[in-house]
Amino acid sequence: MKILVINSGSSSLKYQLFDMDSGKVLAKGGCERIGAGGSVTHKVPGRDNYTIEIDLPSHDKALEVVFELLTDKVHGVIADVSEIDAVGHRVAHGGEKYKKSSLVDIELINYLETIIPINPLHGPPAIKGMKACLKLLPSTPQAAVFDTSFYANMKPSRYIYALPYEFYSEDKIRRYGFHGTSHRYVSQKTAEILGKPLSSLKMVTCHLGNGSSITAVDGGVAIDTSMGFTPQEGIEMGTRSGSIDPTVVPYIMKLKNLTPDQMSDILNKQSGILGVTGVSNDFRNCLAAAKEGNERAQLALDILANGIKKYIGSYMAEMNGLDVLVFTAGIGENQCEIRRMVCENMEGLGIKIDNDKNENFERGIPVEISAADSKVKVWIVPTDEEYMIALDTQKLV
Repeated sequence: MKILVINSGSSSLKYQLFDMDSGKVLAKGGCERIGAGGSVTHKVPGRDNYTIEIDLPSHDKALEVVFELLTDKVHGVIADVSEIDAVGHRVAHGGEKYKKSSLVDIELINYLETIIPINPLHGPPAIKGMKACLKLLPSTPQAAVFDTSFYANMKPSRYIYALPYEFYSEDKIRRYGFHGTSHRYVSQKTAEILGKPLSSLKMVTCHLGNGSSITAVDGGVAIDTSMGFTPQEGIEMGTRSGSIDPTVVPYIMKLKNLTPDQMSDILNKQSGILGVTGVSNDFRNCLAAAKEGNERAQLALDILANGIKKYIGSYMAEMNGLDVLVFTAGIGENQCEIRRMVCENMEGLGIKIDNDKNENFERGIPVEISAADSKVKVWIVPTDEEYMIALDTQKLV
């Protein structure tokens, strides 16, 4: 079975074509600057990357170009689009209705359109991607795989905010959680690596990148997570502040005479690592600046590490223990300094890493970095959200 995985952004579209029989990626790539010019980069294992500049006025046109590349005599990997057995879409938000991966139909799309007000950034492009695929591949089954569905079994005490209850019952303001597909993949992969039933393990999974989230996984079930109503809540991120005293928001708005949109822009695009350092939202630049003696860069790193520690400790309390701590995503997989800072002085909680293993690791493969006497196993496990989406799609169709 061949499954095409689509991840639609507001002005971008990423794709991967999987051969599920072998588990291999046949081709992958991305369309950029949709609606404002356009370029496509197409990658086939064992071949040179192919990049073209082409006008992409819409997601429909972007997908047309993708299908042309996949079937091209020189750059393609299939003879005809009919060889695509199913399409899986990454969808950030399923609201309260869609609590598991589901086949795409008009009812699903109509519902996703009703929750755009609580998902304004990720909702519209995902809907565009689904509509474009329905138009271009009308007879091919499609699946929507929701980031929020991994958190469907959280207790109300972990997703209801202490606001007037009507804000939840009428307006659906609650903790939803995000990055669920990544957390689900690495928790399952870690259990597989350890050769233990997922149902027997207590894990904290740390998805650390420009956007970051921490999740408590007890017996394969996500019981709590750091991101909330939006991906803004939680730890310090590249440009997002993470959790702050909510009273700070109206105070700054009054102090600086800001509109809600201006304040949202500050919290989401001007804060986090970028806001504290004044240097960059790129953690590599922040680490480099800290090594050169930049005190604000070091402060930003300390804020991040301390924030992650707090979530690990609180989730250990919620689960009454911890078997495995997992680092994943761009920073979690690649930045040994961040992992060291997070795990430093955590011996009292049974967490201790081997600094040599942490610093001298092979990228792209699962690696244990625990010290021999660490009660909690510590692993680096590369995430693969696209393959998780492909697996869900395969099961559904």
